[in-house]
Amino acid sequence: MFGLFFFILFTPGVSELLCASSELEMSYTFCDSTAHAFTFNLTPCGIVNKSVWSAALTWIPRSDIIFLKIVVTIWYDGAKALHWKEILCSGTDDEYSVCGKLKGETTTTEFDIKGARTKFPKGNYNIILQAFSDDSENNMVMCLNFTMTVKQDAF
Repeated sequence: MFGLFFFILFTPGVSELLCASSELEMSYTFCDSTAHAFTFNLTPCGIVNKSVWSAALTWIPRSDIIFLKIVVTIWYDGAKALHWKEILCSGTDDEYSVCGKLKGETTTTEFDIKGARTKFPKGNYNIILQAFSDDSENNMVMCLNFTMTVKQDAF
């Protein structure tokens, strides 16, 4: 099943259904208390184990993005399955378009997500995506909490 996965996140604490199909259900909320201007598109919506998804992101950051570190934690049926950190922007020779954006400046970018690396077995997932403007992870600029239910195994 092919579809478009699109959402605009504005209000903290409000959980909203993002996608529902025979294969997948996804919802989101912010994990911090500040409202955000953020949009995200993902195609296709229903195929969790597709090899490549196309994504588009629009974001208005709450602080300058000279340094940007993301931390992704995935919980599967209540157990921690993945904890991954990556520095996207370091201030020198950065390859991502969000790097160098100023507070309040709209950034729009498109990228691919390669899903073939990770197979998502049937079950419940909680995905926490945090973004920090410092390496010590003290200045959080974004925090998203996704709930994903995979309804059928790909195996």
